[in-house]
Amino acid sequence: MAVKQYKAVIFDMDGTTLYTLQDLSDGLNYALRKNGFPPKPIEEIRLFVGNGVHSEAEHSVPSGTSEAEIEKVYQDFLPWYNAHCNDHTKPYDGILDLLKHIRAHGMRTAIVSNKGDEAVQILDEMYFHGLIDAGVGEKEGIARKPAPDTVNAVLKQLNVAREDAVYIGDSEVDLETAKNAGMDCIIVLWGYRDEAFLKEKGALDPVHTVKELEERLIHE
Repeated sequence: MAVKQYKAVIFDMDGTTLYTLQDLSDGLNYALRKNGFPPKPIEEIRLFVGNGVHSEAEHSVPSGTSEAEIEKVYQDFLPWYNAHCNDHTKPYDGILDLLKHIRAHGMRTAIVSNKGDEAVQILDEMYFHGLIDAGVGEKEGIARKPAPDTVNAVLKQLNVAREDAVYIGDSEVDLETAKNAGMDCIIVLWGYRDEAFLKEKGALDPVHTVKELEERLIHE
């Protein structure tokens, strides 16, 4: 990958900047049980994360479940998760220092997520206060990833051209999002997908560690 000095770095949230899997799993299983469906193991839920909670609900219910029942699972998940999104969630080791370092080198920072916008704002403020210039989650009027809407929204807020920004994520959804947004992309391997799967989906030269990611982004 050619060396390039970016003006902005746009991060995915779940599996990229924050470990959120336990709280997402607990919330989804709460909603499934409440609606009479069997819970799902966390390793199975891991494969759903990244497509948005509604999609996670669709994948978690038995085949043939009605749209109305899926919607009920989704609606029961939302308030539970907003109240419990920080029970087990934490930044990946080194992420906060990475944000500090790239900002010290003059780059702007943003987070985009298929998580509901309310939860994104809660977690941004809780963990990244002063380290993130813009954050956008799923909300009315902004299509979820892999549509480029969330990326376009933060680029506008940052006043940075897409060719001067890079997108960082951990899933096939992130690969598609960067492609749809016309942006460079770096895939990380500490998240919720396996390396072989990501390479099958087109990930080129993914990074294994936060230190390796920093070396890609910062050029003295």
